[in-house]
Amino acid sequence: MKPPIIGCGYTGRHFLIHREGQTRPSETKKILESKWGLTVAETSDFTTEGINENNIHGADALLYNELGITLLGVEDERVYILQTLDTDYFIAPEKVVYVPDDIPVELEEPSTWGIRASGAIHSKYTGLGVRVAILDTGFDTNHPDYKGRMITTSSFVPDETVRDQHGHGTHCIGVACGSSNENRLRYGVATHAHIFAGKVLSDSGSGAQSWVLNGITWAAKNECKVISLSLGTPVLPGQVYDIAYERAARFARSRGAVLVAAAGNESNRAEDRLSPVGSPADCPSILAVAALDEEMKVANFSNREINPSGKVDIAGPGVEIYSSYPMPTRYRLLSGTSMATPHVAGILALLREKHPGADPAEIEQLLTAGAKPLPLNGKDVGAGLCKAPL
Repeated sequence: MKPPIIGCGYTGRHFLIHREGQTRPSETKKILESKWGLTVAETSDFTTEGINENNIHGADALLYNELGITLLGVEDERVYILQTLDTDYFIAPEKVVYVPDDIPVELEEPSTWGIRASGAIHSKYTGLGVRVAILDTGFDTNHPDYKGRMITTSSFVPDETVRDQHGHGTHCIGVACGSSNENRLRYGVATHAHIFAGKVLSDSGSGAQSWVLNGITWAAKNECKVISLSLGTPVLPGQVYDIAYERAARFARSRGAVLVAAAGNESNRAEDRLSPVGSPADCPSILAVAALDEEMKVANFSNREINPSGKVDIAGPGVEIYSSYPMPTRYRLLSGTSMATPHVAGILALLREKHPGADPAEIEQLLTAGAKPLPLNGKDVGAGLCKAPL
């Protein structure tokens, strides 16, 4: 597999996408192998273990059997010739995915206002028995606050372990599923959920889109009921959602998962600059999360609904959020839709515990119906502030 080029808008690789979904994976493989002499690896060769590109060295392509797409590692000129194989296929470039530009805050007096505002502090539910996947920059598995917790990890970043040397992943995991600091100050929502930490972004905070797809399929195959994505790529006004992400989300939903993603931080409302909900949050099968501050105002950076496929579904606390951070720092305050998203993910875990037989659509309806309405534009905050079940 040709290694991706990280640091620009696209990796240099492409997806071959079947217009009808996963109807003919065997035929796709046959065409690529027999007509074009490509070596093809398949996701069906992997069950509950994650797909790391280090495991498929020598392959020219990775066929996602469940999604009806194939990642191609061949040169650009061959890719567009491949598109002429059949009108049932089309080509899309693989995106580079980033940690949003979160805003660090000087750590002074720690406040866990988000846990209070969302009502998580008063909920009798803890996410016990619910598998929650946070796909991000990894996790500090040696963090003392998580001693004794159920944690499953996997890295989808070639040549990097799950160890979080960026910090973003450990912070997001803390918000969604952490517990309390050494002074018993609670900062996590689903304090007893089973954590699935998938490293899909490198220690520099960026990664290939296929790494995210690998993480989503891993989480779905491992029966995670909540998948949290505090990552993305900016989109332009008028741009449609990414079909590869949407296919992955539909597959995960078919396995019982609800997916949430950060709406993005590209706006600057103080300067009247509003940006559309980013990718993959703009997908119909993924809930897009906006950020609020402690005064229940839309965060200055939070994106809004501009494109028809980029709806904001709900909002969460996302300004000056206190959570875990890789040692020796241990804790940090950060602001961003990345921090709002795991608040919602944690609440989804509480709803899953309360309603174990509900399907994804029912859980989503319970989430939005239970949100606190706000006197703000729905294009900015969706249903309102996420609230934990009592």
